[in-house]
Amino acid sequence: MQTKQEKMKHTTKVVAKKVITKKVAQKAPAVKKAVVKKVVKKSPVQKNTKKDLVYAPDQQSFWVSNGQILNSLLALRDALDEMQDEVYSYHAGKAHNDFAKWVDDVLADNACAVELEKAKTPKAAKTVVAKHLKSYLV
Repeated sequence: MQTKQEKMKHTTKVVAKKVITKKVAQKAPAVKKAVVKKVVKKSPVQKNTKKDLVYAPDQQSFWVSNGQILNSLLALRDALDEMQDEVYSYHAGKAHNDFAKWVDDVLADNACAVELEKAKTPKAAKTVVAKHLKSYLV
């Protein structure tokens, strides 16, 4: 018979290892965040931003030294197209510009008048007037 000590020698010890498992917390299902879109209110688009063409009354019409009578920017543009340099110089000299003053005072177009002040020739003045006519209902 075997003694207790001998039995122990011959038997192999089985050691059970503890396996440590980490508890993994389960994540809550992902919640989709709502996309917030900013609403930008657009101002109503003005379809017609052009202004009405101003016609001077008879007593405020421009009397050109060559006999022409002008009552609007259209008439001024057409007159400048055929105007001689001498006639233009008479009304738009170094010290004054009758065309610019009339356009500002009677036709109420200050921006055009300011540019007309700088025009030295009938051709340059016609270019200014034609540019400003684009902002009118013609």
